Amino acid sequence: MDQTRVTLASGIQLDTVDVGPRDAPVLIFLHGFPESHRTWRHQIAHFSDRFRCIAPDQRGYRGSSKPQEVSAYTPDKLIGDVFQLADALGVEKFTIVGHDWGGAIAWGVALGGQMTGRVARAVIANAPHPATFQKLLWTNAEQRASSQYMRTFRDTANDAIVREFGLAGMLLKAFGDRPMSAMMDEDERNALLSDWQDRDAAFGMLNWYRASPMDIPAADAPLAMPEGAAIQLPTLTIPTLVIWAMDDLALPPVNIAGLDEYVTDLTIEQVPDCGHFVPWEAPGKVNAAIDAFLARTADAG
Repeated sequence: MDQTRVTLASGIQLDTVDVGPRDAPVLIFLHGFPESHRTWRHQIAHFSDRFRCIAPDQRGYRGSSKPQEVSAYTPDKLIGDVFQLADALGVEKFTIVGHDWGGAIAWGVALGGQMTGRVARAVIANAPHPATFQKLLWTNAEQRASSQYMRTFRDTANDAIVREFGLAGMLLKAFGDRPMSAMMDEDERNALLSDWQDRDAAFGMLNWYRASPMDIPAADAPLAMPEGAAIQLPTLTIPTLVIWAMDDLALPPVNIAGLDEYVTDLTIEQVPDCGHFVPWEAPGKVNAAIDAFLARTADAG
């Protein structure tokens, strides 16, 4: 997939895939950690005959801008990148599609974009709603244990490992020798391993975790909401599809419980026998779920 470098109003540059008919409805795809636009290779191939498909390498990744200060990766800036990218490409209205960290930003883009009418629909794969996720980190032992790697990523005492071994060194420390996925083909794995050698990109990717306001208690901290804690977010009212791979080790299915408290027009598609990287581990099921959702909500897009 060919990329074009797009300069945002902020000066950030994002290497971006932009394919499909220019007069078609727009899908903006946001990848997660520690991947790239190629997270969505199967979806872009499937949808680009009917939709304009836009997929950036987000800030901190590959050839896109990689500021090194943590403050450059706060959620408001990452959400702002999406709207500035749409502006730079002449896109007024779009459907946001995100996985993992890209899904986390997609929740924010959807919440902001519904107020202006710019975001028509949201498709989110294995990325928890920020309110439910924070509650689970405080009160649910399984999610708390599954998220301890985030504390490793945030700990600057591990930076020497990244400087010496690249991002792969940090991943090895956080996850041991557990493979990313047995379903990833060799060429894709080798491309990622090469990407992870870029030290500036490695710290850029880690800064997504370090700039996040999410509170991740230690594994042995009490399982309870902190005194006075409150999470207040507006209700999401645009049509929203949540795709959830049910064998995700980092984000167990408890994350989809109670989502209808925060999303009024909600469709949940469960994908059994699939790990975290559902866009390419189960592309047929993901494409079918998105196809059905886009057809049902065509009037919104």
